[in-house]
Amino acid sequence: MEASSATDQTPTDDPFIWLEDVTGETALDWVRAHNQPTVDELTSGDRFATLEAEALEVLDTDDRIPYVVRRGDYLYNFWRDAAHPKGLWRRTTLESYRTATPDWDVLIDVDALASAEDENWVWAGATVLRPEYRHALVSLSRGGADASVVREFDLATRDWVTDGFVLPENKSSVGWIDRDTVYVGTDFGEQPDGLGSLTSSGYPRIVKRWTRGTPLDTAPTVFAGEVEDVSVSVVYDKTPGYERHFVSRATDFFNSLRYEIRGDEHILVDVPTDAHSGVRHDWLFVMPRSEWTVGDTTHAPGALLVFDYADYLAGGRDATVLFAPDAHTSLSDYAFTRSHLILVTLHDVQTEVSVRDLGTWAPTVFPVASLAPDTSPVASLAPDTSPGQMPGLPALATISVLDTDADESDEVFWSASSFTTPPSLLHGDSGVGAEVIKQSPEFFDGDDVVAEQFFATSDDGTQVPYFVIRRRDVEQGPTLLYGYGGFENSLAPGYIAISGRAWIARGGIYVIANIRGGGEYGPSWHTQAQKAGRHKVYEDFAGVAKALIDGGLTTAPQLGAQGGSNGGLLMGVMLTRYPELFGALVCQVPLIDMRRYHLLLAGASWMAEYGDPDDPEQWAFMEPYSPYQNVRADADYPALLVTTSTRDDRVHPGHARKLVARLEELGHDVSYYENIEGGHGGAADNKQAAFKSALAYEFLWRTLAGG
Repeated sequence: MEASSATDQTPTDDPFIWLEDVTGETALDWVRAHNQPTVDELTSGDRFATLEAEALEVLDTDDRIPYVVRRGDYLYNFWRDAAHPKGLWRRTTLESYRTATPDWDVLIDVDALASAEDENWVWAGATVLRPEYRHALVSLSRGGADASVVREFDLATRDWVTDGFVLPENKSSVGWIDRDTVYVGTDFGEQPDGLGSLTSSGYPRIVKRWTRGTPLDTAPTVFAGEVEDVSVSVVYDKTPGYERHFVSRATDFFNSLRYEIRGDEHILVDVPTDAHSGVRHDWLFVMPRSEWTVGDTTHAPGALLVFDYADYLAGGRDATVLFAPDAHTSLSDYAFTRSHLILVTLHDVQTEVSVRDLGTWAPTVFPVASLAPDTSPVASLAPDTSPGQMPGLPALATISVLDTDADESDEVFWSASSFTTPPSLLHGDSGVGAEVIKQSPEFFDGDDVVAEQFFATSDDGTQVPYFVIRRRDVEQGPTLLYGYGGFENSLAPGYIAISGRAWIARGGIYVIANIRGGGEYGPSWHTQAQKAGRHKVYEDFAGVAKALIDGGLTTAPQLGAQGGSNGGLLMGVMLTRYPELFGALVCQVPLIDMRRYHLLLAGASWMAEYGDPDDPEQWAFMEPYSPYQNVRADADYPALLVTTSTRDDRVHPGHARKLVARLEELGHDVSYYENIEGGHGGAADNKQAAFKSALAYEFLWRTLAGG
């Protein structure tokens, strides 16, 4: 891949732009020269080997929960372990799954496939055609990139389909219509309109209806978006009796237009473009992300409304409010079973669950079976007869819906965990209850660890929640602060096996900051930190850091912070704007050069989050925080470890490389490691993930604890 070209508005005097040449030999020589000293330094001691082995044990242990999704009569699982680092796609029955040693039927051995084809395949998912559940569209990535190869697989013969649907490596979208037809969006090359078939973000702009046995380039176009869009996709809803075709045109990361296809007609589903919406049976569900006035009523961001779908298309706007947020409570997720609607909410970042009957929307009683206290975070739940409510979870626990088969039954698979209790897998009926059927092992002594929630005050007076997890006998010392703060992603409580072992059990204090930019308090917690409000993300995180120091939990030299992707940008801002607060930073797969981020790989798709740097008014609020433009020679920076992946085709590795080069040019020391594989997650298998984790924790122990 060559360096992205600059626009007329983009400075071309960047001395390190050559590091954007992802696989260029000169750039890779630079990477190797920087990797080796970091590896030599951080892997030389016994502690690194122990940290790596402990992390790998967490990732590889056969005792962890094999999470499943139901497809027809079978439960499907993708599994990696020491013997199968690339993984197995396999299935079993519910009866077998409930036993201690399920009888797994292996469908695809990715390690064997990679060896046979001499490819570094990484599993990227599979879509099984219903209702026969015999044919699957399998996605395989080279080295963990977002771009993948798509191939059709026959689950009965355990082989690739000879005349099957096949797509070359690309960021494609593909979905079944029937046995011989799919919707596909991919790189079709230049089109009759003179434009390419991809958006400026690198995702499909055009979707075609492709019939088996016909050339892809002759497939008729179903819908075409604009080059400036993020992506276009078309899906077929196969719900029996409610079969429908829908187009989604994402005009930016948070806004989209949705149409139902009826013959040659595209019928706009006229909801706010920034709303989350979906059609289920005869109902249209809408969750606005900004205030929405319907008739005489204005609904808050994050409310959930339901309409009669046919009446809505005809102009009717009679709404039933299923959820209304308040200052402390937001809707985290909702899911359907055949008879029920499940609502998962967060109250000050702690889970509450309720269940409603479909159609009447009346709450239904949802008891949880009595569970042994030593097996589950929901173990101590008392019976609760309140309509619609799952019995209250213990403090700082999270429960989520893993899978339902909404067209067939009321079956639900749930996950439940806390910071100190390993995940439980629960199975049951949405109208009856649930029981634990699988339990992950404990990797540190949870009884010896305490988790607490506190609130820090940001610069504008906003109260920002954060969690502190520490050993009971540790009241002050080396502290690691983790954050993300973007794209409405919430950081809810959950078991932290690797951090618990590598950091907390060794006497470190672990902190998670629920800063703005996330979705912990609904859409407005995010939208107020978009674009010109971006500074609030960094002020919130710095506010938490100050609270930790002022409260005596730690000191600035003992305080470290860690984040990846958008959280890597957060680390870059902490480095350049708040260096006095930290003793060390771990900056992973980061965005760094906000002047050029929109020109690199998927960067253009995030302009709705950060802004357009080619617009002088928007660059005016981006430049003050863009790390690459704000590195100074005279600053006293904390110790810094920067990591990325060559195969990351989402956040360009040039960001990390250029930050390190700029720091070194100005006389600063920095540690750098780039995995040649791994995609945006930074690791292509468990061994690489364990190595990356151990590298970070070894760095933090050395810099924050003096050795």
